Amino acid sequence: MFLRIIHTNVLCDAELKLLDGKLHMFSYNEIKNATAGFDPARLLGKGAFGKVYKGVLSDGTLVAIKQLNKMGDNTGDFVNEATLISTVQHRNLVKLYGCCTEGNNWILVFEFMENNNLHQALLSKYFNLVLPSSSMYSVGPSGRNIHLSWPTRFNICIGVARGLAYLHEESSPRIIHRDIKATNVLLDQALVAKIADFGLARLFEDHQSHISTRVAGTM
Repeated sequence: MFLRIIHTNVLCDAELKLLDGKLHMFSYNEIKNATAGFDPARLLGKGAFGKVYKGVLSDGTLVAIKQLNKMGDNTGDFVNEATLISTVQHRNLVKLYGCCTEGNNWILVFEFMENNNLHQALLSKYFNLVLPSSSMYSVGPSGRNIHLSWPTRFNICIGVARGLAYLHEESSPRIIHRDIKATNVLLDQALVAKIADFGLARLFEDHQSHISTRVAGTM
């Protein structure tokens, strides 16, 4: 399948059907309720395309809700990200639950990662982690903090490598992330690494090489 990237403010009916056929379509009211009206206290972070909030769905499921900035030429980025993520399933990739396209709102709903991202985990020797009650990890002085040991870091690296290998070689169509960095590596409760943010991903048809000489992304 080849996805055409568009550069308009409005998605045509066919493109909306493409989204609707692959993703759960949340209403804007559902999103507002999940984030308590986009409460600033639930803000998890900001990125190039918008803000990410912690949300709770009506069934109690914790989610990360990515509210994209007003769409201009970025409309194609939204279609690209939503459609791509919906086609791939892997242990080391963040799962997309659905999206919202009501009015001028463009919102993505992802699974929630309890331990945020690798960048934050590497900022200090000890950092605040959410762990299972049966965790065998050695906690730090606070009783809740945990040392990100070298074996744990190694497992995180292996997880990232497996996720990338799936995207680059096994998914159909193949996907080149092109912006791998610590903030795009999320950690779940068991410290399993999951790759996030496919905003800069490119689709490659089967006959195209997956090798690109063009440097892109963030160092």
